[in-house]
Order: sequence, then structure tokens, then C-alpha cells
Amino acid sequence: MSSRIGDKLFDRFGETAVAVGKTRPQVEPAMIHDIFDEAATLLHNGLAMDHLDDHDADIVISELCVALTDADVTTALLTRFYAATDKPEDLHDPTGVAMAYENVLRILQL
Repeated sequence: MSSRIGDKLFDRFGETAVAVGKTRPQVEPAMIHDIFDEAATLLHNGLAMDHLDDHDADIVISELCVALTDADVTTALLTRFYAATDKPEDLHDPTGVAMAYENVLRILQL
């Protein structure tokens, strides 16, 4: 994964952890941050988005931030996988994006 995409992944997951901490005060913010940091590390080291250009990686990272806060993460990610297979016009490489979601599901063991 390019360092730019990796940096964006860690930055956006960190921002998401802070936002989740604000909406779930009953959960220790440090624990939320650790969970998102670990997920970012696994995805970065697993090269989950290594094949994507910056445009598609930005979209996937944004969607991951939403999906990983969903009550049913697996369904949220599968929904995004299937949406990418419909070849939406806003993606440069819909097949590559679908593969990225598949990689995320595999790496995070969902």
C-alpha cells in the first residue's frame, strides 16, 4: 500500500475512533482507539488496498469508517462489496474495489 494511502487509512481510522468515543461515552476512548489502530495496522500490513489508485482508496477508506461502526459490520461490508460489483460510475476500478472489501473481510476475519 502506498505510504499516502496508508497514512490516510491511519488518519481516518483515528478520526473515526474519536467520533465513536464521543457517541459511546460508556466505552473507554483508549480502547476504541486501540481497536481502530489495530484494524488499520492489519489492513495496511495485509495490503488490503494495495492495488487501488488514490481515488478508489479514498472511497474505500471512507466507506470502511462507516461500515466498521455499524452494528453488523459483516453485512455493512458485504453491502459495499456487492455495490462495487454493480460497477458504479464513481469508481475507477469497481472490480478492484470489490476485491478490497473482500480482502478486508478476510483480513479482519469477518
